[in-house]
Amino acid sequence: MTDAHGKNQPDSAYAGRWVARVRGRIIAQGATRAEAELAARCLRFKEVPELIYMTPNPDLFHSPLIDAIRAATDQPIYLVGGAVRDHLLNRTSHDLDFAVPQNAIAMARTIANRLNAAFYPLDEENDTGRVVIIENDNRTILDFAGFRGPDLESDLRGRDFTINAIAYELQTEHPIDPLGGVNDLRNKTLRACSETSLSDDPIRILRAIRQAAAFGFTIESSTRKWMKESTQLLGNISAERLRDEIFKILEGPRPDASLRAMEMLGILPVILPELPALKGVAQSSPHVHDIWTHTLAVLRHLEDILTLLSSAYNEEKSNADLLNGLLVLRLGRFRTQLTQHLADNLNTDRSARALLFFSALYHDVCKPETRSMDENQRIRFFGHDEKGSIIATKRGMALHLSNDELDRLKTIIRNHMRVHFHTSRRAAEGKDVSRKAIYRYFRETGPAGIDIILLSLADLRATYDHTLTQETWIAALDVCRTLLEAYYEKPEEIIAPPQLVNGNDMINELNMKPGRDIGLLLELIRENQAAGKLSTREEALAYARGWLDGTKRTG
Repeated sequence: MTDAHGKNQPDSAYAGRWVARVRGRIIAQGATRAEAELAARCLRFKEVPELIYMTPNPDLFHSPLIDAIRAATDQPIYLVGGAVRDHLLNRTSHDLDFAVPQNAIAMARTIANRLNAAFYPLDEENDTGRVVIIENDNRTILDFAGFRGPDLESDLRGRDFTINAIAYELQTEHPIDPLGGVNDLRNKTLRACSETSLSDDPIRILRAIRQAAAFGFTIESSTRKWMKESTQLLGNISAERLRDEIFKILEGPRPDASLRAMEMLGILPVILPELPALKGVAQSSPHVHDIWTHTLAVLRHLEDILTLLSSAYNEEKSNADLLNGLLVLRLGRFRTQLTQHLADNLNTDRSARALLFFSALYHDVCKPETRSMDENQRIRFFGHDEKGSIIATKRGMALHLSNDELDRLKTIIRNHMRVHFHTSRRAAEGKDVSRKAIYRYFRETGPAGIDIILLSLADLRATYDHTLTQETWIAALDVCRTLLEAYYEKPEEIIAPPQLVNGNDMINELNMKPGRDIGLLLELIRENQAAGKLSTREEALAYARGWLDGTKRTG
């Protein structure tokens, strides 16, 4: 194919653009149909051009799924919203939204039957139905809704941002773009559909921040102004909707930049009121940041660490610095286990990864109220971990997290200093973590102990930032490797050794009476077993006899 100057030009060069074609030859192009038509008339004013939209990824419109939907109805049906946006960005989407003039629930039921998929009437009042397709553990969601307004254009104008207000008619495969969303996609601009888009539904303020970070877009100036003006309205949004957007922000790219944007827009006092108190609170060396800047740095480093320790990490494409290179060298072999740990979600609607970032966001939340200064004028924060776990749990409850999520959150924050303690001993005295200490660590933290390891590494990087020495970092990595080795490679030896004796043995063999002493003695036996000092039933009973005789050996 040739351009207006007769030069060869591949079709892919026009992807996402409207082109004007005369006798099979492209003579003009534009971001919109009108632009392409105007450009063509300027060049060939005597000829009537054929106007065609060059689809970036045509596979979507010729997939079996879309073909089945297209064949299921004679009435107009439009793919709208995020799926169109992702299609234009050549991104895969498993959530497809469709708008139809009427009878959306009936259409969803018909398509579900045709595809042998599950059907759910989501909102009968607003004529919205859902189809869920599950294939090979992959879930695709199809939502069908009647127009939000008298026609399609009204529906699109009532949406949040122009990049989400583009529609495709399935029959013609042509886009309908009344607000210039395609052009905004090309310019990497996030623009509200109208002056009232954000006040109509304030949750869109958080969605704007999330999508700008996810796509690397710039929020248009008027949209930023409207976001700031509508900030206080976030207080009227349900806890569930706030929670879902917050967790999506934390799980997405550059959560630190998103939190910084929330701070600048004045959002934090409304939805996360404990956090503004962190700003400007100084910390003693080795900290190089105040508490708020440190918290944002933890989020940034945590994202980097999880990327480096992900099973999708590509070492050949990495530009890791020396410290990250050491991280990969010492902990890289645990990528599969760590990826699986973060994939084992505590709630079907939210990820364990997002919960870890929420824990990082709140890990120092009580430092301002516990701040004190010792006789050497050194700033201390005694008890900030224990008190912080309580405050963070209360915020989690306000956001309606599940009980499992609350338990994990509380455990992470309460114990987030423990790895630092062992790192300090390793760096200053060369002492390894003992087997008994490892056992106690995971006894008290369980699976959250893995999250704490990851958070501790990010916390250490953020504490020192550019001043972190190789020696201190290696000490931390050695401690974390020891803990991970025990958890993943020696669980029956150190973490959960098989039981050598039980309560009945204590009663029958040692004439003990039922009570607390039996539980205490059994736990002491397990600790010494994990430490490698007891390995047989006879040794365990001998230890128990000695303890009862008054020696109370603890190893």
